[in-house]
Amino acid sequence: MATTGPVGVAVIGAGNISKQYLDNLTTFPDIKVLVVADLFEEAAAARAAEYGIETSGSVDVALNHPDVEIVVNLTIPAAHVEVATAAVRAGKHVWTEKPFSLDRDSGLGLLKEAQAAGMRLGCAPDTFLGAGLQTARRLIDSGAIGTPLTALTMFQSPGPESWHPNPAFLFQTGAGPLFDMAPYYLTALIQTFGPIAKVAAVGSTAFSTRTVGSGPKEGEVFDVEVPTHVSAIAQFESGASSHSVYSFESPKARTGFVEITGTEGTISLPDPNNFDGEIQLCQRGEDEWTTIAAEGPAQGRGMGVLDMARSIRAGVPHRVPGELAYHVLDAMVSIAESVESGEFVSVQSTAPASPALPADWNPTEATL
Repeated sequence: MATTGPVGVAVIGAGNISKQYLDNLTTFPDIKVLVVADLFEEAAAARAAEYGIETSGSVDVALNHPDVEIVVNLTIPAAHVEVATAAVRAGKHVWTEKPFSLDRDSGLGLLKEAQAAGMRLGCAPDTFLGAGLQTARRLIDSGAIGTPLTALTMFQSPGPESWHPNPAFLFQTGAGPLFDMAPYYLTALIQTFGPIAKVAAVGSTAFSTRTVGSGPKEGEVFDVEVPTHVSAIAQFESGASSHSVYSFESPKARTGFVEITGTEGTISLPDPNNFDGEIQLCQRGEDEWTTIAAEGPAQGRGMGVLDMARSIRAGVPHRVPGELAYHVLDAMVSIAESVESGEFVSVQSTAPASPALPADWNPTEATL
């Protein structure tokens, strides 16, 4: 592997989200996208041609490319661990789209295998590296709300079947509003409060089937396998607590709501599914919100891949490690278990908040 110059990347999975990643990865000077791969090689070829990437083909083409250092794993959730494990065994670092895995055992196995091989793991969401949440992080770290105590988060929507061209997998095991959306909110909360100690939750399913609302599969009916509304509370190791709603059942969409209250004030964060956005701050003794503009980079998905690439070259830890992603996964599995048992469930794993990103960190600068 190279020790200087841009870091070679292969994207595995040429589906809907690959465009969001490639829009950014192909503009970062410190990254060179060398391969697009997919189980359906014609899809990989089309996506590669769209971005002027010379090589496309099967997963093996990506894993065997000698200049690929990081595999960006954008496969469906059920294939995440299988593809990541194959990449680690091929001597590649891996960035995976969320969730990290579908269960604790496979996630822990992947962590241990990567550690033994000396390979790095990273996992979405990297939205907390964006200007919006990083600006809020700096305000909280400066004492703007005193000691953070509680949080309220909310994601409510009718569900993705109205707009997603192939939404069935979002209602299968490993998805639903909990596994699909909670990673954004839980990751943002961990950056403020630290690791989660225990959770409790209730859940429900309004409809046993849903119908694709647009695209070539419009009108197709598919089964719903998971709760489509989950209400969860979490207690953090610090003693702080949060209440969160994750729902695909609300005709009225209310998304991106994250409000954190401390001893000296309340702060409203931008949507944790976005990289930018204004911050609202109301300190003790004030009646009105003060709007604060975000400062810093907000290029979008792929910022975590870039941070990993630069960290590889510098020999320092990257900011979105597999251990953080596994802790989020562990918390989500624990929430799902609590829905089933009706009891609090302890979260056995732990992961600290990540180091803050400097406000002048510049994805479009060539540094390697």
